[in-house]
Amino acid sequence: MTATRVEVAIVGAGFAGLGMAIALRRAGREDFVLLERGASVGGTWRDNTYPGVACDVPSHLYGFAAHPNPDWSEVFATGPEIRRYLEDVAEREHLGERLHLQTPVLDARWDAEASLWRIRTGGAHESFTADVLVLACGRLTEPSIPHVDGLESFPGPLFHSARWDHTADLADARVALVGTGASAIQILPELARTAAHVTLLQRTPAWIVPRGGDSYSDADRARFAATPQALEALRTDLYAEGEARFASRSGDSAAAAEAEAVARAHLERQVSDPALRAALTPDYAFGCKRVLLSDDFYPAVASDAVTLVRGALSAVEGSTLVASDGSRHDVDALVLATGFASTRQPYADLVRGTGGRTLAAHWSEGMTSFASTVVAGFPNMFVLNGPNASLGHSSSVLMIEEQAAYVSRVLDGRAGRTLHVDPAAERTYTAEIAEAAASTRWMTGGCRNWYVDDRSGRLTLLWPGTVDAFRARLARADGSEFITADPREVHAPASGAPRGAS
Repeated sequence: MTATRVEVAIVGAGFAGLGMAIALRRAGREDFVLLERGASVGGTWRDNTYPGVACDVPSHLYGFAAHPNPDWSEVFATGPEIRRYLEDVAEREHLGERLHLQTPVLDARWDAEASLWRIRTGGAHESFTADVLVLACGRLTEPSIPHVDGLESFPGPLFHSARWDHTADLADARVALVGTGASAIQILPELARTAAHVTLLQRTPAWIVPRGGDSYSDADRARFAATPQALEALRTDLYAEGEARFASRSGDSAAAAEAEAVARAHLERQVSDPALRAALTPDYAFGCKRVLLSDDFYPAVASDAVTLVRGALSAVEGSTLVASDGSRHDVDALVLATGFASTRQPYADLVRGTGGRTLAAHWSEGMTSFASTVVAGFPNMFVLNGPNASLGHSSSVLMIEEQAAYVSRVLDGRAGRTLHVDPAAERTYTAEIAEAAASTRWMTGGCRNWYVDDRSGRLTLLWPGTVDAFRARLARADGSEFITADPREVHAPASGAPRGAS
């Protein structure tokens, strides 16, 4: 079969892929496709359908600037509502035949002689060739399943929170929930309302602050629709609030102390039992792990419907769970809210750059890049939502939009030439990240978090600064990050900073 030829192939149709498509279209580029393995757009918000799923970023900041949504029903939108928003964006952008659903990418290889990417898929169009490859695959796509002795022997319903089994009847069942991260704190209150009992296995408690967030009234939504300026003013205020949060999340002493006091007061108000409060109090610095928002998690834990186990799941013996504290618990169903393969992106094994080297090999000591977007040894390739492009204080959509704008600017100046990233530029950028991250709570706060790659000890997920700083850094990229060279010789070491940099 003849390969379909396009200028730009975008892999993924979640926020990142759609954001890239919007940017290309605004720049007058129409020769692109989106290759999506799922049956619909939506990415994370298509895959996560667990009870209580919602965003912890204000809805009017968690959307594209080009597609404001006056109809958000709540300050913090639910998962189904976000998915509908993304589907609506895809429809308004008239993606049509450019969107190839149920088309997983099986292999993407750089052809140096032809100066293009050869992409093999599992869809109706078996293959594509593209001048430019954009990886917009997301960082929270592949569930992380813990290696637990006997897990496969569990006789009842067993699934990860991101692959929720809606056929499983958990009403009046004894359910175990493993994990106390962002998904678990939303799931637990829902399970506590219907299950016979919930056993919550906690490896490490989280800092939790009040969520708040009311519903928007019909009058609010009508005002936003009638006066776009009001909607823009709200987004501006939310943006400023998010930028201000960076100080407490990254480790500014005064800001962190103030935020920690809020979290401690929240716990004390909602949990009266001193022993339970102690079990729910982190022993690491505020901001070291992702700070969570919830008003109903603590009341659920404190209720008779839930038993808190201060230990990780260490073994499964039939329907009996053994925790690391030695306790044993008989349950009927097991839900794993154990996170994702965030620092080791699954798509990296499928992408081969110059000399046939995989992106996974290039990132064998942790993800590296220049501008959090381009990678040495992978010509004409861009990564959105990848190395150091996440945030711990505001909306990731803001970062996606900045990256997409950078990609459009680079393509406008490409003039048909092949874009080889200078390995020195990647090393310098990686060193910049390490230096900026060294004093942050993510590196010094005394916890293990999913932002730091355990192979190198480097911060590889988060951008260690504000959105304003990211925008300014990308604006300083003047094209000197690209060189003309034999592509077989252009690849940088996987790590640009010493092992254990902190």
